[in-house]
This record gives sequence, structure tokens and C-alpha cells, in this order.
Amino acid sequence: MLYLAHLEKVRVRIPRIPGRFVKVPLTKEQKQATLDKFRAHEGDTGSSEVQVALLSRRIEQLVEHLKAHKHDHHSRRGLLMLIGQRRRHLAYLSRKDNRKYQALIAELGLRK
Repeated sequence: MLYLAHLEKVRVRIPRIPGRFVKVPLTKEQKQATLDKFRAHEGDTGSSEVQVALLSRRIEQLVEHLKAHKHDHHSRRGLLMLIGQRRRHLAYLSRKDNRKYQALIAELGLRK
């Protein structure tokens, strides 16, 4: 059971709905492993390679969620937005450094 504390310090009991899932983001360990694998130097958390890798992990999670919940259109919209964001990062990377782009898509298995 979940409890919500209101301003008056009154506790209201809210039952959990069976079959509903709480959004599970990447764990710290998963995120750190992805960062260690794709970063260019120590402290690199914002390069295009790292961002594409993290977005790909989140996209994989959402795809698995949507396989189980076919009618979850709100999550489907979020998935499409993440795919667009990843596509823009990849387009930037292919313009700036095509060798890094080719290595990244080969590592992530994004293109055939």
C-alpha cells in the first residue's frame, strides 16, 4: 500500500492496482557500465556517443514494456521521442566524425 502525506499530516491509503508497473529507469550500475564502455575520457557524460548509448538502453527497455502493454500509447509517444532524439545525435555524429559514427552503430548494432 502507498501512503500520501497531505499538508495537514493526514495519511490517505491508496491501494496498488494489480498489473500496473512503476517506471523503472536505468539503475546506477547499468548507467555506469554504459558510461564506462562508451566514454572518451574520465568524466565524459555528455558526448554524443555516450548519449546515444544511454538512449539506446532506454529505448530497449521501452520496447520490452510495449511488447507486454500494446495499448500504452503514452509510452509509445515517449518511445518515438527518444528514437527521434537518438536519430538527431547520430546525424550530428555522422556529420562531425564518420569513423566514430560507424564504430558506434557497429557496437550498438543499430544498422544492418
